[in-house]
Amino acid sequence: MSSVPLLSLRIGAIAPLGPRAAPSGIAKSAVAGPLALSPTGFAGDRQGDPVRHGGPEKAVHHYPFEHYAGWARDLGGHRLLDGPGAFGENLSTSGLAEDTVAIGDVFRLGAALIEVSQGRQPCWKLNERFGRTDMARLVQSTGRTGWYYRVLEPGIVAPQDSLVLEERRAPEWTLARIWRAFYVDTLNRAELSGIAALERLAEGWRSHARRRLESNRVEDWSKRLDGGA
Repeated sequence: MSSVPLLSLRIGAIAPLGPRAAPSGIAKSAVAGPLALSPTGFAGDRQGDPVRHGGPEKAVHHYPFEHYAGWARDLGGHRLLDGPGAFGENLSTSGLAEDTVAIGDVFRLGAALIEVSQGRQPCWKLNERFGRTDMARLVQSTGRTGWYYRVLEPGIVAPQDSLVLEERRAPEWTLARIWRAFYVDTLNRAELSGIAALERLAEGWRSHARRRLESNRVEDWSKRLDGGA
């Protein structure tokens, strides 16, 4: 995975989403020209809920396009799956996935330098986006979550650029391994301790592991996944 070209570079404005008309920037469109990437994201990209989306540890969202074939099989086809953008991703590629990408992987993207900071924790807005009450739960249960980057060096990024791997700081801690600890083998204390100590992981996720270690129980996911419905 030393160099992987972008299939699509995307940004979105805030717009009402689904029957609830929740403000959201999940509907992103492909750009034809270069964009400035700052520590908080691409110029022109917006988040409807800045408390839970965006910010320095979630500046850029990446979703593997190879997952789309699996979703088409699982969902029996869906209009959103005709091309990139269904999951609100800024970056779409083929050749990078959760089982190979790890926390702390550093990529050059155009003039910018970015680092994998955490996986995506799906929320109920995916249900609104797809018109399915179970979509967020499906994303979580399959592990096809995508991931986020922090920006180490701001710069200009163009749709024709490639992600070029420059450094691996914790290659053993793949996104798939962390997903398994959070959502499958949920009370594995050795894994949770490793996650809590993982320096390059976003602090929010390290705190999540620490809270589970302290309480020795799995938190309730229903509000995040179902939106209180």
